[in-house]
Amino acid sequence: MDFDLTDLRLFTAVAREGNLTRAAQMQHLSLAAASARIKALEQQAGVPLLQREARGVRLLPAGEAFLHHVRAVLRETQALRDELDEYGAGLRGHVRVFANTTAVTDFLPEILPGFFKAHPGVNIDLREKPNAEIASGVLEGSADVGIVAGEVDTRGLRAIHFSTDQLVLVVPRGHRLARRKRVAFADTLAEDAVGMHGGSTLQAFLSNITEDLGRTLKLRIQVYGFDAMCRMIAAGVGVGVVPESAARRNVATLDLVQVELTDAWRVRKRYILVREGDMLATYARSLVQTVCTHYGCDVRI
Repeated sequence: MDFDLTDLRLFTAVAREGNLTRAAQMQHLSLAAASARIKALEQQAGVPLLQREARGVRLLPAGEAFLHHVRAVLRETQALRDELDEYGAGLRGHVRVFANTTAVTDFLPEILPGFFKAHPGVNIDLREKPNAEIASGVLEGSADVGIVAGEVDTRGLRAIHFSTDQLVLVVPRGHRLARRKRVAFADTLAEDAVGMHGGSTLQAFLSNITEDLGRTLKLRIQVYGFDAMCRMIAAGVGVGVVPESAARRNVATLDLVQVELTDAWRVRKRYILVREGDMLATYARSLVQTVCTHYGCDVRI
């Protein structure tokens, strides 16, 4: 199939307006021309996409599916246009990164300023994603680089181990669990909890662990960022599980206590993911090297 972008924009307008005449006007087309373009789309698709009715048109099931993909094509086309405009304005590189919650909120904000200083003509598109979507995004080419923690399917990918962190429990000073040196995650579930937002990789992981235990998390509040979690915990809202790196940073300044978890899953290896056998673009390779160097990881990219 060879679709014209004008036709695709017209189709989205028809779907949005439910009226071919208004959609044609919005696209600066005559009604006859718009009608011919829609018929040509349906001929290429091989199935009817629209149901013509007295008051306008409505999408058929095939049209709903077609619209979903058309919107994705138009988004990618706009992203391509925007990126090329940036290159025309002097941009020298663009790196797409999918990363987990810890990377996005905890350690990349510390690393990236130095990278940008060394590479002033480079932009980074950083998106927080679940581990599985990070791996598939890199494999499919939606991302140049992925950053994950824990176990993930890396078939077709090169996984570079660059550091190891562990999850710990953080409680307010004076809390009953503050006297414990170690505690099982299951023994914390009776407590009110402070958690990360619903789209967080870590929150999804802890929710799955809790479900496997046949229990539920007593979430009082969900926030964006581990520092915000720690402030809420220090204020007495509840207890929470965070990476040890975030706990150490906040225990030094807030009235908090860090308690080790006994669960084996607390230890999490961090990996950078790139496509196996692919030659990374120069600036993507530089970003990978910057992260590895920060953690004292000597690796050839």
